[in-house]
Amino acid sequence: MKDGKLRILIVDDEEAIRHFLKASLRAYQHTIFEAGSGQEALDLTSQAKLDLIILDLGLPDMDGVEVIREVRQWNNLPIIVLSVRNREQDKIAALDEGADDYLTKPFGVGELIARIRGVMRRAGGLVVGGTLRLGALFMDVARREVHIGTVMVSLTPTEFDILHILMQEAGKVLTHHQIIDRVWGAHQGDESRLLRVNISNLRKKIEPDPNQPVYIKTELGVGYRVVDPWE
Repeated sequence: MKDGKLRILIVDDEEAIRHFLKASLRAYQHTIFEAGSGQEALDLTSQAKLDLIILDLGLPDMDGVEVIREVRQWNNLPIIVLSVRNREQDKIAALDEGADDYLTKPFGVGELIARIRGVMRRAGGLVVGGTLRLGALFMDVARREVHIGTVMVSLTPTEFDILHILMQEAGKVLTHHQIIDRVWGAHQGDESRLLRVNISNLRKKIEPDPNQPVYIKTELGVGYRVVDPWE
């Protein structure tokens, strides 16, 4: 990314949708790549230097969720799902595999631009340096790395920022609204679901037993807090 100009891959099997998105995003001086299938998207992701993927789930050769799963094995590139599927199960499946945001068709260009700005702000990080530690959990903010002991944990940009906010306020209860406001900023209506799914994913990645978390505690009806299990 240079001067706010992004290299964006649009993945959709409908050529008319790709052309509409390309024209809309080029108005903001972004460079656009196109893919009409999942395999083409994976090939371009490995070959081109991208800043963002906008992904439809209904692809001719594989489900978009599978594309997310494949990309997440080796790349934390921000991914926004843009799909006609509006069932909660579909949204949770995509977010569980590592999507950073989910926008349902039909959509407004203004809303898409706001979502792009949001995920790119999160991918760029909320602060420029420092380290944080809780028990065996260590965060290098400058490098955007998280370790459990000596093992590095792969987090999406959104997961990292949620954990960073919680670790900065270790021991304090942060309400759902406080976390959402600091991570997503402008509210579009789906952030509560996004927060729940991202917390669940974080627990799967950092907790010894996600069903009995020792780091991320739920304060029922209020929000979350992180604690040091060694204290």
